[in-house]
Amino acid sequence: MPLFMDRHDVPGATAQDVADAHMSDIEASQEYGVQFISYWFDAEAGGVFCFANAPSRDTLEAVHNASHGLIPNEIISVSQDDVFRFLGSVSDPRGADELTSPIRTIMFTDLVGSTAILGTVGQARYMELLTTHDGIVREALYRHHGREVKHTGDGIMASFHDTDNALRCSLAIDAAFSEIDLEDDIALNVRIGMAAGHPVMRNNDIYGETVVIASRLCDAAATAQILVASTVKDHSKEEHRLVGPLRVSLKGFTDPVEVFELQRDDAISISNRTAPVTRSSIWSRLLGRG
Repeated sequence: MPLFMDRHDVPGATAQDVADAHMSDIEASQEYGVQFISYWFDAEAGGVFCFANAPSRDTLEAVHNASHGLIPNEIISVSQDDVFRFLGSVSDPRGADELTSPIRTIMFTDLVGSTAILGTVGQARYMELLTTHDGIVREALYRHHGREVKHTGDGIMASFHDTDNALRCSLAIDAAFSEIDLEDDIALNVRIGMAAGHPVMRNNDIYGETVVIASRLCDAAATAQILVASTVKDHSKEEHRLVGPLRVSLKGFTDPVEVFELQRDDAISISNRTAPVTRSSIWSRLLGRG
């Protein structure tokens, strides 16, 4: 049976309201052949996200309509693997006190100049260097409770439940790469892009918009730079050294995206870099990489 996630806009709803509505869904589900697996609630944004097996989108919508009348604003088809990779372990909350947030912070890393490195050192040595990159990133993910979603060939895509863990993880990766001293004088550098968001946001893919923004910010970042969308700053609860904002246009997005540079306390100021990242330079990279 197909697997779906849906989004309900419920401004002003409480956790108890959402829990009661979910119980109504479960009571009505058997008649429609629907199995509700879990749900998440973002109280601040007034959004509910349900995860269920159903014969069709129409059937899932019919259950909601029959049980409480809250029709989903959007329903998307998802794979179980994707849900687990992005959201982690999934269980059905037993009450309002067990509700968790669906917000995830997505991080992309990229080994800078990977094609040139491959051409210089050859396949065997390149794989050793890529393994070094992977080891640094995966150790940082483990220490900061991130989940590897996939390997991109010359980088890693990861998901975090906690935005501050994502920020600390990226700083740890940046610091580790800054300390690498290779015997063959190969420069091993990384760049990082991050964005945060909900699983279903007016698209047809789980965390689709968030993933695209994080990926494009990684592409736009300079060597040893971490670029984060304003959504990351918005969901952070701790103090971090964020330089910006800078509003840039991303291909495929109508509105400009607000971007910040995350820096370590000992990092060189953005204005003191050999190739400073200015409005025009970020703009050209964002538009030029597609």
